[in-house]
Amino acid sequence: MELQDILEKVSALYRKFGIRSITMDDVAREIGISKKTLYLYVTDKTDLVKRVVEHVGHCNFESLANKYDPEKNAIEDLIEVSIRVNSLMKSYSPSYYYDLEKYYPDIFRDLMVARRKIMYESMLENIRKGKNEGLYRNELDEEIIAKLHLLRIENLQENEIFSEEEIRSTKFFREMFVYHIRGLATDKGIRVLNENIKKLNHTVHQST
Repeated sequence: MELQDILEKVSALYRKFGIRSITMDDVAREIGISKKTLYLYVTDKTDLVKRVVEHVGHCNFESLANKYDPEKNAIEDLIEVSIRVNSLMKSYSPSYYYDLEKYYPDIFRDLMVARRKIMYESMLENIRKGKNEGLYRNELDEEIIAKLHLLRIENLQENEIFSEEEIRSTKFFREMFVYHIRGLATDKGIRVLNENIKKLNHTVHQST
């Protein structure tokens, strides 16, 4: 069995039941190998948690990073990235992150630093592209907007105002996206946004 396969299965266990409650015996039993064999891949539970977080983080960062298509404008690019963010939010597990932060704070901190960096840089790149295309207002402070965008996404995961059902809904996703773009856009950008609303709705429905 490949280490990647083990990490995928353990990740699913952690998301479903949390990290603390899952023992190495549970992991070995779920995977179908002996604990002795499991220890050929990792040294202990902390090592396993670290490897799972790094594996999941790498996969998620790949989806969060803007891979700009020269055939698409900044708003179309952001639609694609926002769809992926929305998909990741659907798999968000409060118990997983709670246990990670409480019992493995160093691993949690490294994860957050890496995630914030890729999301911040991705948003900066999108804003600059939008400005060059005349879709976003030139007077925008790129760094402030990128940080506000990051703050909004992080706060959605820890809030007492919206329910999980609301946050995961197509309507919520659409309204948040349109709200964000209208705060950035020029008149030209608003026209491009309106042209892409139907595409946004269609794509979001397909992903739900």
